[in-house]
Amino acid sequence: MDYQQLAQDVVSAAMRAGADEAEVYLQTGDEFDVNVRLGEVETLTQAGAKGLGLRVFVDKRMAFASTTDFDGDVINDMVKTTVQLARSASRDRYNGLPDPGSGPGRPGPVPHLDLYDRTIADLTTAEKIEMARESEAAAFEFDRRITNSYGASFSNSSGMSIIANSNGILYTNSSTRCGIGCAPLAEEDGSKEVGSYGSVRRFLRQLESPESVGREAAGRAVRKLGARKVETQKVPVVFEWSVAPILWGAVFSALDGDNIHRGMSFLKKKLNKRVGSHLVTLIDDPLMPSGIGSMPFDGEGVLTRCKVVVDEGILKMHFYDARTARKYGAQPTGNARRGYSGIPSVGPTNFYLRQTDVSPEEIIRGISNGFYVTETMGHGVSVVTGDFSVGASGMWIKDGELAYPVHEVTIAGNMLDMMQNVEQVANDAKFMSLVVSPTFKITEMTVSGR
Repeated sequence: MDYQQLAQDVVSAAMRAGADEAEVYLQTGDEFDVNVRLGEVETLTQAGAKGLGLRVFVDKRMAFASTTDFDGDVINDMVKTTVQLARSASRDRYNGLPDPGSGPGRPGPVPHLDLYDRTIADLTTAEKIEMARESEAAAFEFDRRITNSYGASFSNSSGMSIIANSNGILYTNSSTRCGIGCAPLAEEDGSKEVGSYGSVRRFLRQLESPESVGREAAGRAVRKLGARKVETQKVPVVFEWSVAPILWGAVFSALDGDNIHRGMSFLKKKLNKRVGSHLVTLIDDPLMPSGIGSMPFDGEGVLTRCKVVVDEGILKMHFYDARTARKYGAQPTGNARRGYSGIPSVGPTNFYLRQTDVSPEEIIRGISNGFYVTETMGHGVSVVTGDFSVGASGMWIKDGELAYPVHEVTIAGNMLDMMQNVEQVANDAKFMSLVVSPTFKITEMTVSGR
């Protein structure tokens, strides 16, 4: 089936049915996932999927529907029903597609971002299973205290996204993703701890080796053995790269333009003002080659661009989709994310804290008494007030070294205070998710223990 032609045909059918504007978002793809435990395959899933979402506007009234059945009669019925639903929906004068003409909704050339790896399709099922087995085996070989395992996995996916609309937009993007993960269990003197680690990339050649993933996961499990509580105190806190995005993900949510203008953000009225230390430069870069969050166009057909969001502590912008941009007199920022089964909403692409040339080891060496956070529990971040409180575990820092494991503590503070007290930023960012951060140090936070 010619999916591009199908998308265009559905848009045309919606316009003939009476829509003022129409948009189709179509996705097709395949997924594979295998989990191995103690060398044996526990679960294996392989599936293909496709779906189409239709959004129409009639007199600034919006309706949306989706289907996984591409039969002609089904599509025609969906088009007619969706236009009818739009006529009876509530009117919102800010509704509509991104403005065409000279605006961000005009058609343009789609950049090539190198997001598709053809070699993944050549992997056999046996090879994928073997990679998971190699990862788990490496974990067991790492240390005699690794006595059990929650398993190791290999997964991959490939897909194509197409967007077409009544303003002449017709864009296509293909992408792949693959990952290896491992979760061994360490045991000593009645204490049991689970460590986990994974590697995710667009290209198979970029993945960390199965053996290195297994060893890292095992090291994280062993490191947690004998964890203790600490006294409540105020100390420097270092967030490891793996947990550091908890802070910056909340910052992104606080910069959603709708939250800002409704006063539901701790960053309201902060535009062009200092919100962090000079080390806080936050970038949202959808054009990063091979990036996990990279996309040449967003879920509304707006061509994307790299944006410096916070520049050396100074807030420079907010994020908008077409509706909120129109409502607040701004321009869409190319951050509308979606799947075929839902309407667009603002989300990050590759949103990251810019790293420096300092190593995590250098940061730790400079601390006489502090907390190195490697895991957090719960989502205790208020986007409205900026209050921050999460359960945490990690390593206690003593005289510049990781001295012993710590668990069952809570770290608390305020997001603005934390951002303004970022004292050091490391060089170890790993771009494996939509929100990325290197390890960083905050001058002081309250660590609540016993």
